Amino acid sequence: MMTRRYDIDALRVIVFGLLIFYHVGMFFVPWDFHIKNSVIYPWLAYPMAFLNQWRLPLLFVIAGMGTFFNISKRSGTGFAKERFVRLFIPLVVGILFVVPPQVYYERLDTGAFTGNFFEFWPSMAFAGVYPEGNFSWHHLWFLPYLLLFSLALIPAFLYLLKHQQAWMISKTKDLAASKFGLFVLAIPLIFWYVFLKPRFPSTHALVGDWFNIVKYGTLFFCGFLLMTLKDAFWENVSKNRRLYLMTAIVTFALLLLLWLGLGRFPAKGEISDTIQAVNVWAWILVMMGYAATYLNKPSRKLSYANEAVYPFYILHQTVIIALGYYLKNVAICLFAKFSIMVIGTIGITWLIYEFGIRRWAWIRPLFGLNA
Repeated sequence: MMTRRYDIDALRVIVFGLLIFYHVGMFFVPWDFHIKNSVIYPWLAYPMAFLNQWRLPLLFVIAGMGTFFNISKRSGTGFAKERFVRLFIPLVVGILFVVPPQVYYERLDTGAFTGNFFEFWPSMAFAGVYPEGNFSWHHLWFLPYLLLFSLALIPAFLYLLKHQQAWMISKTKDLAASKFGLFVLAIPLIFWYVFLKPRFPSTHALVGDWFNIVKYGTLFFCGFLLMTLKDAFWENVSKNRRLYLMTAIVTFALLLLLWLGLGRFPAKGEISDTIQAVNVWAWILVMMGYAATYLNKPSRKLSYANEAVYPFYILHQTVIIALGYYLKNVAICLFAKFSIMVIGTIGITWLIYEFGIRRWAWIRPLFGLNA
């Protein structure tokens, strides 16, 4: 049995923390979002695109790694029950109580509804499917996807756990023995980016969202597979982290050149999609390498943050949209408004978590925590 990897915990906290900055950023960029600032800043889309490259892919890899530890302690049936409790129940709670305020403020913003929230919920909050209607899981789409992958891959995970000398594990160990060997795992990603991405635009609706299902499912499985390598993986990424960083920087620079040169943001085509897939995988290895080198150590702050991450994820976007609705027409500079929204989101979400969730045994499971 492997000992706990605190670097995985730290990465999980960092990536979910970046989600707050990313969703606040969505308020200011030209991309579609539930509510927008009165002034849009097109240049902000470039740092947002950088985060967008690897943020969610890394999160699914981390989820796959966590699954390795989780299922190692349980039977297949026990793991399935645990996943249902930890993922499905918070999803239902989120759909019923956390997402409706987001839709409410969006309808107020567009003039599609007038009145207070309790006139909107529940009589209108679940009428029709979003975007035409109001019923939605919004940012909580991550939960049903993760539940699907977790349940569907149980047979494969149990097989790999029982057969440590399986061909797939031994070949992946061979890949980890060379500098760029682990980039072979990017080949399936390249295939999905080139052949599925143009045909199945991202919807996060689960049904018919084939590119995202296959892409994130592959990354989730890769996270589990890499954990079967034990120290061989962590030694590789730690030793080669600078080389992988250069690869990530170069491939992202090539993407920027394509985007700027073709006048499309992001660019489309096989070349762009291939580079993007390699870039995504490179950043994942970079983050893993630097985390293994500097973050694999316990701390009380990390333990607290690691538990708080899940409720923060569930709550944060509702707070962002509420703040955005009241701040969108306030005439202050980008830095000031961005800072107010980030600090306000973190502060309000923390107050709800600390005093409304963390200390109450019967509420904790509703947000994915142990009672």
